[in-house]
Amino acid sequence: MRTAVELKAVSKHYSDTVALDDVDLRVGEGETVAVLGPNGAGKTTLLSIALGLLGPSSGAARVFGRTPVEALHAGEVGVLLQDSGLLEDVRVEELVAAVAGMYPHPHPVKAAMRAVDVAELATRRIGRLSGGQQQRVRFALALVGDPKLLVLDEPTVGLDIESRRALWQEVRARTAEGRTVVFATHYLAEADDYADRVVLLAGGKIVADGPVSTIKSLVGGMEVRFVFDGADASGLETLPGVRQVRIEGRAVTLHTDDSDATLRALFATFDDFRNVRTMSTDLENAVVSLTGGAGR
Repeated sequence: MRTAVELKAVSKHYSDTVALDDVDLRVGEGETVAVLGPNGAGKTTLLSIALGLLGPSSGAARVFGRTPVEALHAGEVGVLLQDSGLLEDVRVEELVAAVAGMYPHPHPVKAAMRAVDVAELATRRIGRLSGGQQQRVRFALALVGDPKLLVLDEPTVGLDIESRRALWQEVRARTAEGRTVVFATHYLAEADDYADRVVLLAGGKIVADGPVSTIKSLVGGMEVRFVFDGADASGLETLPGVRQVRIEGRAVTLHTDDSDATLRALFATFDDFRNVRTMSTDLENAVVSLTGGAGR
């Protein structure tokens, strides 16, 4: 598999803050890779260095064997950034057409607009669009150049369920043609559903890298979930097999190495709980466990 994106020993420092710490990453052509991690983990910094928007403090980044800036200038990269600004006084079709003109072999403008469901907004000025509509326009700008690599930072923020599905359907259509996609998201279900591979960051380091099934297997065990009024973590974490307790309101999740022993002790020790169920570890709990961000 040829390499689309490569970071070698990349670090990024801001005064005393380490945003990325000696990161090595290789993304092959045709892969769909989700970059996950808690706030401040270094996700946006990693994407920005891969795009040439930031220079690393040390190390190097390459995109299709070029520097990131060279790859951008060659029209090989399409980008949707989380907080990218748009010209508010420009009409939608004018903006998409202007961006298309920067690429050597762009998609037809109207086809790119139809793909993300903004064709009916063609004559509307950007400043008069809702947040979700503006996000769809950003996606049209990322697609219209027909790039070999799509880099998406929180692409579905502000989108309703139908628009999210349409966005990922379009992404899948691109990857089916052999295009490469790297995206960061807080919606872990999106990573579970659409990524070939997960790169998990914490504290500026890659703490896990592999298929979703592999990330889950690193944590192992089972989850016992139930509703418990007035749950106390100190009483639950002493149950046999329990490795981790998460309490969100009345909802309790126990991560356990021995669900049978945990359940027996739970029923023997407590009374005021209900809706008990067991399940395999999900991606959310795996991410929390591996990044050290578990809440009690």
